[in-house]
Amino acid sequence: MLLSLVFSCASAWAQQSSSTPVATDRTSDPAPTKAPVTPSTPVTASVVDAMGSPVSGARVLDCSGSLLGTTDAAGRLALAYSSSVRSLSCPVTIEAQGFSTRKAQWQAGIPITLDLSSVRENISVTAYRTPMGDLESPVSTRLLTQTNLQQAAPITLDGQLRLVPGVETFRRSSSLVANPSSQGLSLRGLGSTSASRTLVTQDDVPLNDAFGGWIHWEELPELSIRSVELVRGGASDLYGSSAIGGVVNVIPIRPTGNFAELNSSYGSENTYDDSLLVEGHHGRWGAMATGGVIGTDGFTQLSPDVRGLVDIPSNVHAQNGLILADHQQGNLRLFLRGSIMNEARGNGTPVQTNGTRLWRYSTGSDWTNASGGALTFRAYGSAEHYRQTFSTIASDRNSESLNRFVRTPDDEMGAVLHWSQPLAPGLLLVAGADTHDVRALDEETTYKGNVTSPINLSDRQRQTGAYAELLYIRQAWTISASGRIDWFSNFDGVRIQPAQAPLAQFGERVFDPRLGISRKLGQHFALSGNGFRAYRAPTPNELYRSTQVGSLLTLPNNNLRSERATGWETGIAMEQRWGTLRTSYFWTRVNRPITALTTDPTSNPIQLTRENLGRIESRGISADLELQPARWMTINTGYQYTNATVTQYAQQPQLVGNWIPQVAHQMGTLQIRGYRRAIGTLSLQGKISGRQFDDDANTYLLRGYFKLDAYASHDIGQRWEIYSSGENLFDRSIDVGRTPLLTLGTPRVERIGFRLKLGAPGK
Repeated sequence: MLLSLVFSCASAWAQQSSSTPVATDRTSDPAPTKAPVTPSTPVTASVVDAMGSPVSGARVLDCSGSLLGTTDAAGRLALAYSSSVRSLSCPVTIEAQGFSTRKAQWQAGIPITLDLSSVRENISVTAYRTPMGDLESPVSTRLLTQTNLQQAAPITLDGQLRLVPGVETFRRSSSLVANPSSQGLSLRGLGSTSASRTLVTQDDVPLNDAFGGWIHWEELPELSIRSVELVRGGASDLYGSSAIGGVVNVIPIRPTGNFAELNSSYGSENTYDDSLLVEGHHGRWGAMATGGVIGTDGFTQLSPDVRGLVDIPSNVHAQNGLILADHQQGNLRLFLRGSIMNEARGNGTPVQTNGTRLWRYSTGSDWTNASGGALTFRAYGSAEHYRQTFSTIASDRNSESLNRFVRTPDDEMGAVLHWSQPLAPGLLLVAGADTHDVRALDEETTYKGNVTSPINLSDRQRQTGAYAELLYIRQAWTISASGRIDWFSNFDGVRIQPAQAPLAQFGERVFDPRLGISRKLGQHFALSGNGFRAYRAPTPNELYRSTQVGSLLTLPNNNLRSERATGWETGIAMEQRWGTLRTSYFWTRVNRPITALTTDPTSNPIQLTRENLGRIESRGISADLELQPARWMTINTGYQYTNATVTQYAQQPQLVGNWIPQVAHQMGTLQIRGYRRAIGTLSLQGKISGRQFDDDANTYLLRGYFKLDAYASHDIGQRWEIYSSGENLFDRSIDVGRTPLLTLGTPRVERIGFRLKLGAPGK
């Protein structure tokens, strides 16, 4: 089905002229305001980017293409009805460098959001918490738009992020079949364990699991995501703990229109993905509700030659939901958001299962002043209930017995305050502070024969930080200097059973600076460089709770201390009318990396222990290329070579020179997308990854692989869209892990689905 649609689309494209126009914006706009106005009534509105930051210098054109004015430093412009302006009920056209042109209704007090251009100048927000062009930014960033995400074959966010070279979870398996404790995110070849060395946020709220540090990829409703921005390289100077490899920032949709969207698909392995979005806007008020169900009956991950009677498909069945209400009063926006996720997983045997129920809530405000300053406030929290069962499997894999049941409830609360203010032409001050508090329980029951033993403990962690940054832009030069102080503490730890006793308590104070510089060479080239310090604190899971994947049992270590990283990066960027190119050389050294070391390879299960390894280093090159060879075609490709090894460990010198586990030295991606209104969309995505090892001793080799995915869609009128997608079209066998038996990745999976859109979408 998919291949026939692909070939038919390709044949139709070949018969059409490449000069046929292509629609660059298929979204409709809010209906004209019904409020009556007089010819002299000034109508003041603002132009903002996806993060709500003002877009200055945006050109506003009337229906005939005449210039009405440009926005000021706060992104605002006042337009008056006059004889020269026939009617503001006619949509105006907004143009701004680095953004896609948009037609929209000019309505008082309602901001108009511009999308970043797909090929022209990219604007980085996450890297410096303020908009900055790609040629001005010393930091390597990538943006995945909603189109990039929707036209990728994988249905989960972790699969979609793999379109960027160097992005990988701890194990290669999809989150649809993976144990959550193997879903830490890796950037820049630094690897991960159960915890992620990359911070994932949404609207300044961290999404890393409060207890374990991994990522719940099924948490966010897919229709709530506007785009995703990746910052590669240490960013603890602004974001604190966990941002050693970088930051992945999920940019949410905000309600600005009356709109509904339904998405539904079904495919092989009984894989389903159904989601609904409803948003409304009236006057200064906006509201949105979205949610869905996602899951699969899965497949048996263990290699066929070693399977036994206990080996069954790994799977997940999850539900998520999100509601949002906001109010815009002039330059002030207030909002309230709440979300929930519930999932149940089978981890490959009848006994090994786990489930998660997670509630999140947040509230905050965004305010801008007349001089271009902005103040952001967020208060957030979450409550999570996590459970998991573990088993002992017979050597012939024909029987198993329950050996442990774990229940881990936790609560977190936090607040973020962020301020930016121009001090002089070309000089911007950014400052902020945040705090994050986690309270966790670990309630375990172990089973050995007819004897049960309870182990209960509680722990509390708090991180508080303050940072400041200066950005100086003058002519071709951009200079940034920033620094952050963090106070991290692990306290109130108590083992309740079998005997009550205090647990290790410790605190650390960390200073993380960053210095960056960029020099534009003419209008199309730039040289850049930056150096940084970063850190990651140990999670309660790493300190106190053992985890098991397959036959590998990893024990905790309450003597762990934080990881400290030092790194630098230099690169060349180019922007032309036909596309963009950014290349860079990076180097990062991590002292005291938290690693799972094999301590007893002969036990059943095999025993590992978390330790602060001496030192690891990751150095290499990366390149990102985006082309538009024809108006109907876009090509995104990238490559990363990484030499990631252990460079020091006095206790086990034989490990020096070994590869960092689960990090491939070479990785490349390619996405080719084409669109014609009369035919539809065709997107091909390919990924190639080199070999890697699954353990610290480099005993278990995982072979390299090539994977080809495809997506094709066709519009039926303005409201309906049908689509088909396929993952791993060649049905390649992909090594995922050796635990120590070989487990395999997702086989060929095909889906077919539809989208229904009603009304005008919000931005």
